[in-house]
Amino acid sequence: MRSAVQISTRHELAVGGLTPLTIIDLPGCLSAVVFCQGCPWRCGYCHNPELIPRRSRAALDWTQVMAFLERRRGLLDAVVFSGGEPTLQKGLPDAVRAVKGQGFQVALHTAGPYPERLARLLCDLDWVGLDIKAPFDRYDRITGVPGSGQRARESARLVLESGVTCEFRTTVDEALLVPGELVDLAQDLSGLGARNYVLQECRSPADPQKRVPIPDEVIGGVEPLFERFTVRRA
Repeated sequence: MRSAVQISTRHELAVGGLTPLTIIDLPGCLSAVVFCQGCPWRCGYCHNPELIPRRSRAALDWTQVMAFLERRRGLLDAVVFSGGEPTLQKGLPDAVRAVKGQGFQVALHTAGPYPERLARLLCDLDWVGLDIKAPFDRYDRITGVPGSGQRARESARLVLESGVTCEFRTTVDEALLVPGELVDLAQDLSGLGARNYVLQECRSPADPQKRVPIPDEVIGGVEPLFERFTVRRA
């Protein structure tokens, strides 16, 4: 039976891309990933820079996405909304409910720039991956947006208080974050109540084929603070 939830044409989701099958974007699940167009932040290491502009030719319209998901019912476990920044779009809550109505689990990848919007979504989400950029008082130099750290911290608090299964992760760009800052950030997240943390390697700006290892001193300082800790290779 098809979902009765529809997105209004005025707030239809701008879709920048679709991955039909992945096993890594939601741990333990066969998932499709819907990449939402647009992001309010300008992080230099962004791995999807083509999704940053708000206005870009859509790769797919939402009806195509829903038709694809209808054909995958019983074959996929979940749908992940990623980006860009999904919470930028007013059509996201309706899209989440529509997908949920098809019987899929729903996950969200977000950097938390809109905590008030995130708060309204949490009751419909099964999993959240929250990208944490830096110590909260040093966010602006990475995002290029004043006050972004306070928004990210509030989003982290909301996710933890909601009880939704979550993963916190930080991309380690050695040009932007020194080892002491990473340990400070991990201590802050642990103090907030985070239990699952991932450090993600990035690629060298000079050679995109070369990954930049995370220093052992960082791993040694961060790992004891969390019940689950992972280093995700680039």
